[in-house]
Amino acid sequence: MIRLFGRWVRRPLLPAARLWRRNIQLRVVATTLLMSLGVVLLLGLVVIGQVRNGLLDAKRHAAQGQASGGFQVAEQMAERNSAGRSEAGADAAGRGGQDVGSWLNKLVEQLASGGKGAYSVVALSSASGDTPRLVSRGPRVSGDVKAESVPADLREKVDDGRTTAYEQYGRILHNDSKDSEAALIIGKRLDDNHGDPYQLYYLFPFTQEEKSLSLVKGTLATAGVFVVVLLGAIAWVVVRQVVTPVRMAAGISERLAAGLLQERMKVTGEDDIARLGEAFNKMAQNLQVKIQQLEELSRMQRRFVSDVSHELRTPLTTVRMAADVIHDAREDFDPITARSAELLWGQVDRFESLLSDLLEISRFDAGAAALEAEPIDLRDVVTRVVDAAAPLAEAKGTRIVVRGAEQPVMAEADARRVERVLRNLVVNAVEHGEGRDVIVRLAAAGGAVAVAVRDYGVGLKPGEATRVFNRFWRADPARARTTGGTGLGLSIAVEDARLHGGWLQAWGEPGGGSQFRLTLPRTAGDTLRGSPIPLEPEDSRRNRGSGPGAGASGEAARGTGASGERLAAVPAQSKSGLSKSGLSGADLPLPPSGAGLPPTADPTALPGNGARVVSRGAAQGGAPRPQNARPEAAGTAADAADTA
Repeated sequence: MIRLFGRWVRRPLLPAARLWRRNIQLRVVATTLLMSLGVVLLLGLVVIGQVRNGLLDAKRHAAQGQASGGFQVAEQMAERNSAGRSEAGADAAGRGGQDVGSWLNKLVEQLASGGKGAYSVVALSSASGDTPRLVSRGPRVSGDVKAESVPADLREKVDDGRTTAYEQYGRILHNDSKDSEAALIIGKRLDDNHGDPYQLYYLFPFTQEEKSLSLVKGTLATAGVFVVVLLGAIAWVVVRQVVTPVRMAAGISERLAAGLLQERMKVTGEDDIARLGEAFNKMAQNLQVKIQQLEELSRMQRRFVSDVSHELRTPLTTVRMAADVIHDAREDFDPITARSAELLWGQVDRFESLLSDLLEISRFDAGAAALEAEPIDLRDVVTRVVDAAAPLAEAKGTRIVVRGAEQPVMAEADARRVERVLRNLVVNAVEHGEGRDVIVRLAAAGGAVAVAVRDYGVGLKPGEATRVFNRFWRADPARARTTGGTGLGLSIAVEDARLHGGWLQAWGEPGGGSQFRLTLPRTAGDTLRGSPIPLEPEDSRRNRGSGPGAGASGEAARGTGASGERLAAVPAQSKSGLSKSGLSGADLPLPPSGAGLPPTADPTALPGNGARVVSRGAAQGGAPRPQNARPEAAGTAADAADTA
């Protein structure tokens, strides 16, 4: 349920994520906007902080001056009333004591008259007085300010400080409104006209400062949005000027890769992008010329091979007939002439085989090879191949062992072509096996079938596994050919595998033998995703290791035991199902990539990868029967890749 919910949440985001990965212009503009927004926010915070501190400092200095002047006025008024009372006598003193409330009202009204809206004045009784009338004295305020606006802790400080003025930030409460406003409160303890202590407070609201700060915030926000949008637009325009030619070059490169070699970039101006476009066009022009030259050369080469092969058929037939007549009458000749007749007959036979291979290669190059697929049992094909190679194996002292033939190995394939591939592999294994056993292994799993031919001869050097499929390539040119091969067998074999949509791959190690693996889809036209048999055998040096059993394995590979009797060339492989009891296509899973197997080369990176070119019509409609209908340029590219 959690995974389903995650998929449901991610599904709407997939198009946006795909657009983010594919569009560099969007990434650059979005990054520019985010960075610009961060810079504007940081700059705005700094500016607002400085403006706020400046306004508070100015307000604080002005408030301190105003409050200091008010405290002096209150002290002077109290001193004048005290002096007048002392001159008038005790009766005046009694009347002065009755007029304390009026005196405070007059004081608050006089102090607040000069700052309507700028500040408020509050007079409160002091808790440190000694006379009973201080208890009944009520607060005196200006306007609709509540006496509770003065914090209690500030009142305690003022009482304790005696003659020192104190200030504190607070909020002003109003009688006719529930709203409050921030303010700076400055208070001091003074004596009234009777000499009794009281507290006088000035309340300076920050209304004007808040308006100024709001104005600054609004201005910065408007300017910040404008700057961010402007920077985003600038980034969009600048990146577009750079990305547009790159996109054009990418599109033209894709069309060039599709074979439209006449495509060119539109170049305007003389800047770096223009020079890049000119260089790109020059490169495309040179590539077009070179490819056309290579295509023409390849076309001429294929036509030459095809024409020569066809033209040689008639004289070769005549020579063949004459050689047969001479060979049949060799007993009437002297020994030297008879031996010459035998050599002539053998070389004509080899020449005829070479000519047949050249004609087959010509058909592959021209895309005229057709696949006649039908359901076959690979065991029958392997049996015919082994029986045909038996005389050569007996002459070499080699035993051909077939593994995995206990159950049918069915596939839709061209029996003639598969037999030709396996015949090449088995004959090569016997010829290069140094008299040791040759193991032919069959397996089927999933949608694939495979046949592997393993020998324990000279093996392959590093890098030769990809070159062994090249035409006329030989691992050891000084090595004599027993069977008189043409040097085109593996090249034709790999083309047969590709025609089936399969793989033909090679593995080998110096002195440790080699293994060739043919992998075909069970159903013609299917795509291979793996092979039932690992390319590197389990009895290779790397898999065997250098433990105590290495010597025994090597003795088994040489095919002789302590009694001189020939032994099996491959040890039992119970894990993979390739034991002596045979292989089961149902029990053998497809090998996971990199799990439990040594790392091998990617099949698509090898000449025998089975990659084939499917016609556009076949690619768009269904899964037709595999045909080797590839263009001449594709054949040239494949030949060039094999040569490389």
